[in-house]
Amino acid sequence: MKRLEGQFPIKDSSQVLKFRTASDFANELNIHVNSLNRCVKLYTGRSTTENINRSLLKEAKRLLRKKHWPIHKVGLVLGFKEPNHFSSFFKKYESISPTEFRSKRIK
Repeated sequence: MKRLEGQFPIKDSSQVLKFRTASDFANELNIHVNSLNRCVKLYTGRSTTENINRSLLKEAKRLLRKKHWPIHKVGLVLGFKEPNHFSSFFKKYESISPTEFRSKRIK
């Protein structure tokens, strides 16, 4: 889990996330994704994907607080190839869009 958290905070838009999926994480550790999921679930109580998504969401919120980063750039740096994929991901977990989150944080 330290490796997962070690890729944050993102400091500039050229930074590349190493662990975007459970498979990325398993490949880095040279183990099968099922073994990784079992261990992570035992340790954290959540699946690898859930842990990755929580980390991405936490970082997305932090980056959205930076007014000088456009929302599409936040999505790109977090590994979302399309802005609407980032918006859908964010809305799924926060029940508001990244734009709404940003405007609420500014007020």
